Amino acid sequence: MKFTRDEIRSAMLLYAVTDRSWLGERTLPEMTEEVLRSGATFLQVREKGMDHDAFLAEAEILKEQAGRYHVPFVVNDSIEVALECDADGVHVGQSDIVGKDVRAMIGPDKILGISANTVETALAAQQAGADYIGVGAVFGTTTKKDAKSLTVEALRAICDAVDIPVVAIGGISADNLLQLQGSGVDGVAVVSAIFAQPDPGAATAHLRTLAEELVADHG
Repeated sequence: MKFTRDEIRSAMLLYAVTDRSWLGERTLPEMTEEVLRSGATFLQVREKGMDHDAFLAEAEILKEQAGRYHVPFVVNDSIEVALECDADGVHVGQSDIVGKDVRAMIGPDKILGISANTVETALAAQQAGADYIGVGAVFGTTTKKDAKSLTVEALRAICDAVDIPVVAIGGISADNLLQLQGSGVDGVAVVSAIFAQPDPGAATAHLRTLAEELVADHG
C-alpha cells in the first residue's frame, strides 16, 4: 500500500514504537493489536538483538495487523527485514544515510523515516529522500542514554525548515505531551508511554486525545 504525503502527515499523530521490555506474559502481537484498536495511527517495530528469522516472522505479523487498521507500518533500522516482509517502509538514523542511498534501496513507494535533531540534519534527511523526520529526544529518553532534550523553539525551527512531516520522540508521556504546543510537530512518537503501561489500550486512547489537542493547536 502506498501512502500519500498527506496520509503520512496524518499518520504522525500517534506513532507507536514497540518495545518488548514490558510484555510480561503477553506477546508483542497481542499488545500491538490492542494499541492499534485503541487509536495508534502509525506502527514501528524496533528490535535490538533479535535474530533475523525471528525478527522477520514478527514483522510479518505486525504488518498484517497494521494493514487491517490502515495504519502505516515501518521497520526500525533493518532495510533487509523491511523489504522481505514488504513493510510500508523503514526508519533509519543519521548514520545509516551516510554513504548510502536508502531511498534507492527501498524504492520510490516505500515510506522512509529518518531521525534528526538539528535543522542541518533535518535538511540532510529531506535531501536524502525522507518522507518524514523523527526529531528528538524532546524530553530526554531512557532508551538512548546520551540523548539531550530539545526545546520547543528548536523543534519549531526544524518544522519550519523542512517541507515534510515531523514527529517528536523521546521521553514523551501523557504528563508532558502538551508542553510541545507551539512547536509545529505533526504528532508524537512514544514507546514506554504505551508499552510500559498496565493498560496499553487505555494509555493509547488517552494519548490519542492529547495528540489531537496538540495538533489542533497548530491550526
